[in-house]
Amino acid sequence: MSADFIAAFATLFVMIDPIGLTPMFAALTPGMPYRQRLIISLRAVGVAALILAVFGLVGDALLSAVGISLPAFRIAGGLMLFLLAVDMLFEKRTERREKRTEEEDFADPSVFPLATPLIAGPGAMAAMILLVSEHPGDTGGQVMVFLAMVAVLVIVFVAFLTTTIIERVLGPTGITVLTRLFGTLLGALAVQFVLDGLLEFWKMTQGG
Repeated sequence: MSADFIAAFATLFVMIDPIGLTPMFAALTPGMPYRQRLIISLRAVGVAALILAVFGLVGDALLSAVGISLPAFRIAGGLMLFLLAVDMLFEKRTERREKRTEEEDFADPSVFPLATPLIAGPGAMAAMILLVSEHPGDTGGQVMVFLAMVAVLVIVFVAFLTTTIIERVLGPTGITVLTRLFGTLLGALAVQFVLDGLLEFWKMTQGG
């Protein structure tokens, strides 16, 4: 049981990358108060947990039923991330926030892009499908996979709560630089998602 948990935890930790998501969260929630970030963190992690749990339970059958392959899923996620990266690079999100009233000033990135595709991305979804499928008929092994998923998401939530400290250290100028930097990195990640999806699709066609 412990070996199953450790293997699943290591796989999901690498796929989700809580440490790498923390500065991304800071760039997506600039200037937000702690309470607002807490709400967004809870919602993002909760939605991501639901998505990953569903994919762990019925993901393979679900995608097959609607005729969607994992490569197509990965490419779609990459394209959506790329659009967000363009917004971050050219500060379109900042301009939109400034035009809103104070009540509407804070955009809510909890479902997109935080919950999906950043936390529950194509890689994490595929990992859940594969990890659960490694234990057919073994309820104990499958439970270990879901416990590992919960453990990784708890780490993501705790990491998100450190964002206010990061923002205080960097200041407004540092956050602006961070937003541009991670907009660039997010764009590269989006392209990588698309390339991975195309590569997987090519392998599928070659295998067929």
